[in-house]
Amino acid sequence: MSLEFTHKPNYFLFAQLLIRHVETYVRKHPDANNAIFDLRDIYELFRQDKASATTNLDGIMNIVDEYKIETINGDQKLISRYGIDTQNNSLLIDFNPDALESLKQGKQIISPDASIQE
Repeated sequence: MSLEFTHKPNYFLFAQLLIRHVETYVRKHPDANNAIFDLRDIYELFRQDKASATTNLDGIMNIVDEYKIETINGDQKLISRYGIDTQNNSLLIDFNPDALESLKQGKQIISPDASIQE
């Protein structure tokens, strides 16, 4: 018996969608040093791809975690820590203060190199 998988998630596409969502959040909430997103919002962001908003979310967050911002101290990761809280159906993100300040000052987000990801 052979099973063919028709769902092939594009982790980098979803990571890009999520980092742009985070970027918009930071611009709308300039005093925030962390963010809490409802997983239902992530589900909508991922165009109702349930697998990517649930089972694959940790893998996507591993990529999102690699996005950096240019700071005075060199390129630093924007996200210092994240957690997926299944009890409360939420995604918790803590930002690196230096990278967050650079983002607020208009610095561009630096994408990870997709060719060297594990």
